Amino acid sequence: MSHSRQRKPRLACEITTRSLIAARAKSDGSALDIHTVRRLDKDMVRPSLSAGNITNASALGDNISSALSAVGGRKRDVVAVIPDAAVRVLLLDFDALPEKVAEAEPIVRFRLRKSVPFDADQAALSFQSYRKENGVKVLAALTPREVLREYESAFHTAGYDPGYVLPSTLAALNGVHADRPTLLVKADGNFISVAIADRNELIFYRMLDVVAGRTGATIADEVYPSIVFFEDNYSAKIERILLSSMADTEELKNALQEQTGVRPDTLDTGVYGAEALSGDGLPASALAAVAGALTHQ
Repeated sequence: MSHSRQRKPRLACEITTRSLIAARAKSDGSALDIHTVRRLDKDMVRPSLSAGNITNASALGDNISSALSAVGGRKRDVVAVIPDAAVRVLLLDFDALPEKVAEAEPIVRFRLRKSVPFDADQAALSFQSYRKENGVKVLAALTPREVLREYESAFHTAGYDPGYVLPSTLAALNGVHADRPTLLVKADGNFISVAIADRNELIFYRMLDVVAGRTGATIADEVYPSIVFFEDNYSAKIERILLSSMADTEELKNALQEQTGVRPDTLDTGVYGAEALSGDGLPASALAAVAGALTHQ
């Protein structure tokens, strides 16, 4: 993934399978200021780990230009948030790892070679390391360069510079204060991402490919093994469940509550109450990724 060392932009734009969400943060970064939405034609974006994610680059560029010009004025730097299905996110454990990124990167890539269905040595990679008492934990996000170029090119065509590129769920987690075991379930079309964080550290991540038309109850059944894995391996219970989706989640909430005894909440921590320019009636939780990418708490 690509990251800039410059100051983070005030603009973010998320590309999902169904829509494009653009937002601008307030000058102090405490909350979103305004946002707008553009609905995308069916199959314009088909996220995957192989080329062909964007089927109509010209139309997507037009939507990006329209949305960002509405919220950003003359600003051209933007945080690009791309679908989880276009990125592989992994958590790795090392006994030791060099502190310098340039020295650590080849070691991380070597470990990733057997974990991804593409050439890890040639992929775009971003990673963070966390030193623990018993070793080093690494959060890695990587995607084939040809896939990343598709999304970046759409922004460049629209006249914008995506200096930061983030997968949707990791962007949303930036806005979550997880001081206790917290489960985030984020839906985008037929893709469901499951993330578990505790003490503000991501400790579990999985992306599920859910068949179209499944009910909230069947989605909960897909999510439940991840909950069991966490509880068995960490001897702890999920204490908080957050949902982010552009669709109604009431049935999913009820099913997860029945499984865990915890009533899920929609992911709305109070930083998403931006002025809507497009009047689409977007659920607050659908703004989670652009809010997490731009704001700090």
